[in-house]
Amino acid sequence: MQLLAVGLNHHSAPVSLREQLAFAPEQLGQAVVAARAWFERHDPHGSDEAAILSTCNRTELYAASHGADSLDAGAHFLADFHKLNYAELRPHLYLLPQHDAVRHTFRVASGLDSMVLGETQILGQIKDAIRTADAAGGLGTYLHQLFQRSFSVAKEVRSTTEIGAHSVSMAAAAVRLSQRIFDKIAEQNVLFIGAGEMIELCATHFAAQNPKSITIANRTMERGEQLAHRFNGRAIRLAELQTQLHQFDIVISCTASSLPLIGLGLVERAIKARRHKPMFMVDLAVPRDIEAEVGRLSDVFLYTVDDLGKVVQTGMENRQAAVAQAEAIIATRVQSFMHWIDDRAVVPVIQGLQESGEALRLHELERARKLLARGEDVDAVLEALSRGLTAKFMHGPQQALHRAQGEERAQLASLLPQLFRGRR
Repeated sequence: MQLLAVGLNHHSAPVSLREQLAFAPEQLGQAVVAARAWFERHDPHGSDEAAILSTCNRTELYAASHGADSLDAGAHFLADFHKLNYAELRPHLYLLPQHDAVRHTFRVASGLDSMVLGETQILGQIKDAIRTADAAGGLGTYLHQLFQRSFSVAKEVRSTTEIGAHSVSMAAAAVRLSQRIFDKIAEQNVLFIGAGEMIELCATHFAAQNPKSITIANRTMERGEQLAHRFNGRAIRLAELQTQLHQFDIVISCTASSLPLIGLGLVERAIKARRHKPMFMVDLAVPRDIEAEVGRLSDVFLYTVDDLGKVVQTGMENRQAAVAQAEAIIATRVQSFMHWIDDRAVVPVIQGLQESGEALRLHELERARKLLARGEDVDAVLEALSRGLTAKFMHGPQQALHRAQGEERAQLASLLPQLFRGRR
């Protein structure tokens, strides 16, 4: 069984491509089932495992498969599922086999591969992805063990290093960028579109600046009202953006919508109603919530998740020692996991030997019982039983040694005494 990871992230692909490869939450279960079926068409042994992680910064397929061409199969699956041109997608994909896949998984869980180095949100996203994969029947022994160990590694990295001590969150970066446009956030009306974890984090950071007003626009009014109440704000429905967008100076959006919620025409009308007063907009969603063309308007300052990523890279020099320490921990844990995989590879051999030995034992035991039933001497029967067992157990190794030649015979001659060195 081979472990593998195939995907792209903020290092390998721009947001315009990441949004095309992103999976909507309601798609993930279906996609895991489809991935398993896809691998099984390329793997005559079957029993393949699959899990999919899809966030604003990455889309990754993790799998365990017997197939010789599983890496290519995984890459083609991502292209086929999203109806993308494989030749255009391939340069942006990383295809990681076995050892590299394990190291990558541990690094992702530990926040070392995140846009915000050391951030903790990714761990929750991985756990959600694993729960979905498990419910869809995608997890087996290998992926289950891989992700359980990745959680342990992440905990060790965060508890023994300062990897997250100097991190700057996306929410904090959004506040920092908005302060370049508006001198005082306290004089601005802020709109948050969505009510998920990222929006909640952003609202917390902006609320600390005491803005003039906070509004939550969400598809589910109840959830929007709950979040708005926390920040002494109000909630509106998404449909109300058509008539109210012009009221807001700062707009932060992060939803799971597969299509843009805010188009060029809507923003043009809002800017006109604002008499061209500047509007600061941050789109943290992948796929994007705000049409890219909006950024061309002269009175709109539109930033994407990739733009904020550049801001959070400041202070990297303060974290290099922690990164080196974290990488050392991961290297040790990867080695341990690879040892576990090697052990798993010989399990069928051990089971086969045990079954063969048990069959020989039962055969000789039955023969001894028949002799005893005929009244044979007990000591003679026990002697025959022990000799019979010894002869049968030694027959295979002796035959292998006789058939072997040259280097193979020398290796067997060296190995066999170790295998049959029993306890006295």
